[in-house]
Formats: sequence, C-alpha cells, structure tokens
Amino acid sequence: MEKQTYFHGTGRRKTAVAQVKLLPGSGAVIINGTPYEERFPDLNHQRTILQPLMVSECLNKYNTVVKVNGGGVSGQSGAISHGIARALIRADDHLKPVLRQNGLLTRDPRVKERKKPGLRRARKAPQYTKR
Repeated sequence: MEKQTYFHGTGRRKTAVAQVKLLPGSGAVIINGTPYEERFPDLNHQRTILQPLMVSECLNKYNTVVKVNGGGVSGQSGAISHGIARALIRADDHLKPVLRQNGLLTRDPRVKERKKPGLRRARKAPQYTKR
C-alpha cells in the first residue's frame, strides 16, 4: 500500500486542542468523523473554521480531517482554525505572510481566570451590607 501524504497542524484555543490533517482533495472538512456543518450549525463558527482556507484561497484544494477535544464550541472552532492555518504553512510556506496578516497564526492567549479566595468568582465580591 502506498503511504498517503498529508500536512499536519496542531491548534489550540482556551482548553480546546485540535489535530488537523490536510489531504489533497476537493474541500471536505470532517471533524471527529462528522461534516463540519453538522458539528457546528452556527454560521459564525463555520466561518471561523473556514477562514484560513478562504484567506489563502485553498478552499477546494485540500480535504481537512480534524480530531478536536476539550473546551466548548467557540474554543473548538478557534482551535480548528489555528490548526488549519499551521497545516497550510507546512503545505505551502508562501502563505505565511497572508495568514499572519489576518491574525490566524497567533495563538489566542485568553483563558478563564481562576477563582480567588474570598470572592465568589474570579473578580465578583460578596454583596456589601452596610447594616
């Protein structure tokens, strides 16, 4: 059997981690074994996932197979986008400036802030009572 070539990229956002494989193909995006339209019915998340492919004009050049776990819907879609952008650079190094310009290669460092002692949440204090 002939070994199929693919380009790999790992994307992260919040607590979500996405492992992306780009295979030469017609443009199908499969996430955890299901098409991305079923897994992410919201159009904003779909747009986030496809943004690196649209910006680099590679929408119909590669099939994308993704394994994603952790986090919620928003974090997962951001992680997938980050992973696709990284995999595209491995496929074609000339796409790096375009992806960098659109902010698709920068890992979003924002995560949930931890709860502090004496507070109800990270910053919410208990209600003050004067009397």
